Amino acid sequence: MKFFHFTLLTTVLFFTSFSYSQNELEESECSRKGSYIKALLAKNVNYPGDESIDIKYYGLELQTFLQPNSITGKVRIISSVVMPDLLSVFFDLNNSFTVSSVKINDNNVSFTHSNNKLQIQLDRVYTMLEQFTTDIEYAGVPGTSGFGSFVFSQHNGEPVIWSLSEPYGTSEWFPCKDTPADKADSSDVYVRVPSTLFAVSNGKLIDVIDNGDLTKTYKWKNSYPIAHYLISVAISNYHEYLTHFNYSQSDSMPVVHYIYPENFTSYKTNLDKTISILEIFTGTYGEYPFIREKYGHAECGFSGGMEHQTISSMGAFSETIIAHELAHQWFGDKVTCKDWQNIWLNEGFATYSEGIFLQNYYGETRFDQYITGKMNQAKLASGSVYAQDISSVSSIFNYNRTYAKGAMILHMLRGITGDSLFFQIMKHYNSQPHLAYNVATTEDFQIATEAILMKPMDYFFQQWIYGTGYPTYNVNWNYIPAGGELNKINLSITQSSHNNPTYFTMPIQIKILTSITDTIITVFNDNQIQNFELIVRGTPQQLILDPNNYILKNATVTNIDDIKDIPSEFYLGQNYPNPFNPITTISWQIVNNSFVTLKVYDFLGKEVQTLVSEYKNQGTYKTEFDASDLTSGIYFYELKADDLVSTKKLVLIK
Repeated sequence: MKFFHFTLLTTVLFFTSFSYSQNELEESECSRKGSYIKALLAKNVNYPGDESIDIKYYGLELQTFLQPNSITGKVRIISSVVMPDLLSVFFDLNNSFTVSSVKINDNNVSFTHSNNKLQIQLDRVYTMLEQFTTDIEYAGVPGTSGFGSFVFSQHNGEPVIWSLSEPYGTSEWFPCKDTPADKADSSDVYVRVPSTLFAVSNGKLIDVIDNGDLTKTYKWKNSYPIAHYLISVAISNYHEYLTHFNYSQSDSMPVVHYIYPENFTSYKTNLDKTISILEIFTGTYGEYPFIREKYGHAECGFSGGMEHQTISSMGAFSETIIAHELAHQWFGDKVTCKDWQNIWLNEGFATYSEGIFLQNYYGETRFDQYITGKMNQAKLASGSVYAQDISSVSSIFNYNRTYAKGAMILHMLRGITGDSLFFQIMKHYNSQPHLAYNVATTEDFQIATEAILMKPMDYFFQQWIYGTGYPTYNVNWNYIPAGGELNKINLSITQSSHNNPTYFTMPIQIKILTSITDTIITVFNDNQIQNFELIVRGTPQQLILDPNNYILKNATVTNIDDIKDIPSEFYLGQNYPNPFNPITTISWQIVNNSFVTLKVYDFLGKEVQTLVSEYKNQGTYKTEFDASDLTSGIYFYELKADDLVSTKKLVLIK
């Protein structure tokens, strides 16, 4: 009989707080307590937790049962007071649990539990910087919102249990202060499971005890600051695959993978790449942040991966997912976004790190392909990269916006700074004493960037983080002799109008191919319509905007010397054929570079289709109109360019 047919008892215990030295962080008890950003959230989301306390330690004793699935537990939380004359506190805990006991410093105290908050009356008045210990006993059914906060499942007939708390799921399996802004200084995790199972958690496995009753206790110790949502549990009949990362001539760190036995052989090739990725990221970003403990993976039953500190929970093992979750150990775990509005600091950085891995492991061609793909996804993003709506998982973790566009913002910054300064910025940001093993906002990353570049970068961050969309460039150029082998290029860059910002400010690389040489010149485009004069050697043959594909953009480049028969008048031709069914062609021309709209209206003047709505260079054009979705009748089409308007009638017969 399979073991999962029995009641499964799992015990998880965090013991006394590990005293992690804060000297390297150079911060007082209160200095990392900022003002938390508030937001309107969906029902039953509590954020950002009780601001009157600083969490020092989480401890949890958890019993997990199958058939039916439920848990009973005890949590120990050590807190430091950051508000004067404190009489009460609250912790976030889902209403599905029944709380049976609360103690403060071993004294029973009164409490209430409603609206997903556990409100606790302290045993006395506490003053600034005093610490107290809260012990909470509770029982119930864990929640499974978001990506699956706490899940009971099976694989190949065997039980598997895992947690994935990001963003709001931690309180669905243990009481906590539900905000990424407040990291606990340490945690110890003791996991008691049936002898057939292996229990995995954060930090270092310091002991495994055979309890003599067909159970074992796995003792995990985490000695680094940790955000509540990065505490994890994964339990199954894992195959343990242990390797080592040699980070110096005499020192190594365990890299250990916990994989379903039936999957290990198929995953091993990519698992072995973890060491290479560690080497790449160590050289790029600095020492692995949790070098005294471990890195590894625990297989679980969800798609993708989750960067739990020192032990990523994984449902897939592609090399880019492995790289993504590993990069999070620097960006997301060591330095954590202070609030979910700034989630791009986690996900954009990890996504771009996928490209860093591909570039270093496979070369430039693979990297260029990766960037092209992410550029295309980023163009589909709506809204600002700074997440305005944090009420839902789908909004916070919108891939096109948070991941792809966030990554391309870093790519654009790299294009501005060059490789050397860019990677200095990344290391500087990740190692700042007030940010390392702490939390950060976009402003912190901007400050780190400006410190390396020694110049303000407000224009860049304001438009790309808090603005929307991306630029559309229309480039016209020609050249005239400038004496000898020199020629002067007259370059005009015009951006289509945009909402926020009206236009984008960016340095733009221009590659010019001439009869003598190729050269790249950078111009600083800070106006919607802007002209530049460039001197080059040899006869210009081709001009390429942004040759290295650093800017998220659309672009049209035209050599106006190549334009033949430039129209002399604004003109809208009669569509052909007319009448038509269902496709016809409309010819039109403009004499100046203009923003053009070409729209179709029904007989009552209601707009039925927009055929053109963009900036166009002077010239003659043909536009196809497909009326498959319209009914027979008389329609009108109207061409507008600046102050010029022309309208004609067309007839659809089906």
